[in-house]
Amino acid sequence: MSPTAPRVIAVVVTHRRPGLLAQGLAALAAQDRRPDHLVVVDNADDPHTRDVVEECDLPLTYLPSATNLGGAGGFAYGVLTARALGADLVWMADDDGRPATTSTLTRLLRAAADEDLEVVAPLVLDVDDPSRLAFGLRLGTRRAAVRTDLPGTGVVHGVANPFNGMLLTTRALDAVGVPDPRLVVRGDEVELHRRLVRSGLPFGTCLDATWLHPSGTRDVVPLLGGSVPVYVPADPERARVAYRNLGWLTSQPGMRWRRWPDEARYAWYHLVVRRDPEAWREWRERSAAGRREQFVS
Repeated sequence: MSPTAPRVIAVVVTHRRPGLLAQGLAALAAQDRRPDHLVVVDNADDPHTRDVVEECDLPLTYLPSATNLGGAGGFAYGVLTARALGADLVWMADDDGRPATTSTLTRLLRAAADEDLEVVAPLVLDVDDPSRLAFGLRLGTRRAAVRTDLPGTGVVHGVANPFNGMLLTTRALDAVGVPDPRLVVRGDEVELHRRLVRSGLPFGTCLDATWLHPSGTRDVVPLLGGSVPVYVPADPERARVAYRNLGWLTSQPGMRWRRWPDEARYAWYHLVVRRDPEAWREWRERSAAGRREQFVS
């Protein structure tokens, strides 16, 4: 990344959450190094959302969509628009997250320049308890769950939580591409991270830059004392889509090793914990459909 005043365009994807969106856009506009432009993808073409966007004190492009493109599709639309508008860097956010401080973007840019990173993400904290990480962060064979599991400062290389305040150069976007619009509900962030790892580009998480987001553990069931998690959405249709996506992910280069650990932990959950062979059968069917790349419902 160039240390000389790059053009930063923020891309925010939203769907019928004007209150949360207003908080997020206010936090973006309050940065001591403000984004040069803002792109908002409205996945509901909602008049209340439009009002919130128009009140934001940033140069902006509003993209209403009559079709709900999902998170991944919305980011694909927004990122390509940012590229067309001449972005040097794209700063990604969804509507329920926001920078934790006014210096988040400054610190991301500084870390990118100092560490020669093509992609840098902030540390994503639980908005209700900032001592905890919203999603956790994989560190080799262990997973950091609280802030004290990590060093107090610096960059953790080779790991990041995509979308939530992640800053990418156009070089990175050329190499990695945009999120896959087929991966609604779950898996789009994992798949983008997979591509980033395989690209060979330097990336990491800046521990000095922080982001607030609701905890991502709502639908995560801990097994074996919490060391083995399974993702089980409460809504049956979300679960069906998520299992399909996870099956597809485990068929992709760089993630094929995950298939059999997934088979084992979901078998344990459905057959031992839940004692529900029918749910286990459905998990296997949906996972197999994903591996066959059958994205139709």
